[in-house]
Formats: sequence, C-alpha cells, structure tokens
Amino acid sequence: MSSPDQSALGLVETRGLVAALEAADAMVKSADVRLVRIRKTDPALMTVQVTGETAAVRAAVDAGRAAAERVGSVVSTHVIARPATEMAALLRLYGAAGPERLPSRRVPVPSAEVLDTLTVAALRTLARTTRGLSIHGRAIARASKADLLAAFAARKR
Repeated sequence: MSSPDQSALGLVETRGLVAALEAADAMVKSADVRLVRIRKTDPALMTVQVTGETAAVRAAVDAGRAAAERVGSVVSTHVIARPATEMAALLRLYGAAGPERLPSRRVPVPSAEVLDTLTVAALRTLARTTRGLSIHGRAIARASKADLLAAFAARKR
C-alpha cells in the first residue's frame, strides 16, 4: 500500500465483541490486508476496519462476514475502493508505522466568563480535547459543572 489511491477500506460491523474478534481474525488470515482497528461504535456494535488492495479487502470482508455469522450477528459490511484522502484522515488509516490517531485538536481554552456560560455537556466535550487538566476519562463523564470549571481554572494557573 504505497498510497491511499491504491488501497481500499473494508468494514464489517457486528453485534458484540466476540463476533468482531472472529471477523478480524478471519479477515487477516484470509487475505493480504492490514487490520486498522476494531472500534466500538455503539454499546453493542463493533466495527472491524482493514485496508489493502481492493480485491484482497473484498475477500477479507467476505471471510470476516462468514466467520462472524458463525458466532454472532453481522449488522453490515462494506468495501470502499480508493477512499478519498479526507476519509483516510477521518478514519486514521495511513500512518507510516501503522494506524495513527488524529492529532488532538488544539482548542484554545475560553476565558472563565465564557466557560461559566457553557453547559455541562459542552464543558465535558472541551475537557476531553484539552491537555493538562487534572481530570481524565470517566472522571470527566462524572464531573459536575463546578468540578469542570475548577479543573479549567487549575490548568490556567
């Protein structure tokens, strides 16, 4: 896979982790494809993403579907031949040493007055994209508005 123009993206969406793991295993064993990731897209849905040449990806998706159907249920499958470069960036496909994460957006932290006007949901979203906060992960999801405002205030010091 020398460039995004010569590759395809294969997707198998399953209900449950076991079916996704079975699909991923079958996909990488059946064709010359690279497993990009297995992503939880909904509380019960998992999406397996692979890349490779179009024919190999089509074969891998077919094998993944068959394997996943033996142990669980398949919601959908799809192959995108030669995805646009915007898609590649969106799906984090083409890292030099394997899949890479999108660079975190550097969102400037608003002033305390502006932060105070935001909803708790908006503060949580901002907290997830802001580096250097004293709270992380689930603590952000459980934090009250006062906790989030305090974390942003402590970061600015």
